[in-house]
Amino acid sequence: MSSPDPTHTPQPAPLTPAPLTPASPPPSDTDPARVSNQSGHSQAGSVSLGEAARAGRAARAGRAGGIHSLLATELAMLFRRWRTWAMLAALALIPMLIAIAIRIAGSSSPGRGPGFLDQIAGNGLFVGMTALVVAMPLFLPLTIAVVAGDTIAGEASLGTLRYLLIAPAGRLRLLVVKFAGAAVFCLVAALTVVIVGTLIGWALFPIGPVTLLSGGQVSVGEGLLRFLAIAAYVCVSLLGLSAIGLCLSTLTTVPVGAMAATAILAVSAQIAGAIPQLEWLHPWLFTDRWFDFADLLRSPPSWASFGENLLLQGAYLLVFGGLAAWRMVTKDVLS
Repeated sequence: MSSPDPTHTPQPAPLTPAPLTPASPPPSDTDPARVSNQSGHSQAGSVSLGEAARAGRAARAGRAGGIHSLLATELAMLFRRWRTWAMLAALALIPMLIAIAIRIAGSSSPGRGPGFLDQIAGNGLFVGMTALVVAMPLFLPLTIAVVAGDTIAGEASLGTLRYLLIAPAGRLRLLVVKFAGAAVFCLVAALTVVIVGTLIGWALFPIGPVTLLSGGQVSVGEGLLRFLAIAAYVCVSLLGLSAIGLCLSTLTTVPVGAMAATAILAVSAQIAGAIPQLEWLHPWLFTDRWFDFADLLRSPPSWASFGENLLLQGAYLLVFGGLAAWRMVTKDVLS
């Protein structure tokens, strides 16, 4: 038996490489974990996972389909809120209360109460018109103030405005989408009052040809078309107020403040419009043409007031929309 070689050294065993674990991808701007951990700015507040996901969906919508997808997302979020449906239900309650009160207590004397009130007992179609006269001074402006005042300030208070701007839509396009959502709510609010009033009037009172302010009569079908045109007139009347609310919403991160300021301006403009000593100011008030929709109930209908109201509200839209656009372009959404 041979002896071991003293010069021989044992070779070390080959090393087995440790399995490599894939590196975690860096968090994206819309990652919920990052969203919830990066809300340390003093004015932005904490961002919930639901709001972060909502902002992410809006950003993806902007990348996918541009302004149309952003508008669809905005309208879906607006009409998913319980607050929106609560306001529409409150507006629908106005014609219902008027119709039930007239049904129980009987018709009022001509000249007493709001316009068209004495017409309801003879023709239930006038319930919607009376409800519009009642809702126009306060209830409709209040709901518009809530929606318009929350457009930008609501996103800023939740801290989601910066994530909405991730979408390539840009700040101005986002502003247009927000105003378009408020304008759609104006139309839905006016139609809610007219349609609910027509239905409840149809159920509780007789329906017949509509007697116009000029003394003539039109058929039920033409009367309904005129009522829809009046709803469109009311929608146009509220666009100036929506532009004011949008502008105020870009100036603060507290949506309640923008809502209250918008509602106060609506009431103040109507008070100024009722003071004879301020007659020189009346044509410049956005509320000056609010009740001229009665011209659509003449024979033939007068569309001049509709056009003048459209020009007036368009001027407010240009002025306050321009101020809102300037504020959005220069706004530091991270502060």
